[in-house]
Amino acid sequence: MQHRILATRKIGGRAVSAIGLGGMPMSIEGRPDRDRSIATIHAAVDAGVTFIDTADAYHLHADEVGHNEELIAEALRSYGGDTSGVLVATKGGHLRPGDGSWTKDGRPEYLKEAAKASAKRLGVEAIGLYQFHRPDPDVPYGDSVGAIRDLLDEGVIEMAGISNANPDQIREANDILGGRLVSVQNQFSPRFRSSLPELELCAELGIAFLPWSPLGGISLARSGALGTEYSAFLEVAEAHGVSPFQVTLAWELALAPVVVPIPGASRPASITDSAAAAELRLTADEVARLSAA
Repeated sequence: MQHRILATRKIGGRAVSAIGLGGMPMSIEGRPDRDRSIATIHAAVDAGVTFIDTADAYHLHADEVGHNEELIAEALRSYGGDTSGVLVATKGGHLRPGDGSWTKDGRPEYLKEAAKASAKRLGVEAIGLYQFHRPDPDVPYGDSVGAIRDLLDEGVIEMAGISNANPDQIREANDILGGRLVSVQNQFSPRFRSSLPELELCAELGIAFLPWSPLGGISLARSGALGTEYSAFLEVAEAHGVSPFQVTLAWELALAPVVVPIPGASRPASITDSAAAAELRLTADEVARLSAA
């Protein structure tokens, strides 16, 4: 099967598609059936997506930790073509006890076990990119990142990243990792721009910045309210004859060459549309207008 070749960006030493796929909507509340999820992942690879983001905490019930990791592994195994170029990133340190809540565990011993369990579910010798999911207020940040460094040194993971981090934590993590921090995954969208300082720091340090919920969250994306709430995005989209979602992702790409948005999807059509944003070129005036919107 011949899939499209998309524009690429760098995560560490790996070239990946400029738009990734976020796996979370396929495994949490409101998730589709397994066949549609597999079809969505296949459609992403068909569209040229070579970066997929997951986490062991993307599941619903307490007894299905790693639901999304297993789903992605199954989809890549069953794809009719070569998937060796697809980088799968996962995360550890966040948990879902099964009652709808999210808890944290940043203890080094927990993170090391979690990473090994994730590698097993993904069916890999070493995880391509492993990210500390969310700071645990009960554990010194440096201790948690120290576990990620150990995993890197031991070859359990190939690259290390962090998620939901502030500028001081980015600097501390990069220092603990000996300059080997390759990614920061924070929330960023037209609706949520408070991670702009982190994006700018990543651009300065040459670290990939991976916006999660880049379209403003599942409800905003599913309801189509993105174009209504942010009219400039709709107007630019109409001028280009594309969706406001494509314009949003193209705007994020235009902010810095280190940005790799990871829109979540649970339908093949959604990720096919999002992937096309990698080829959408906005003018400097359009980028400025969207940044001011």
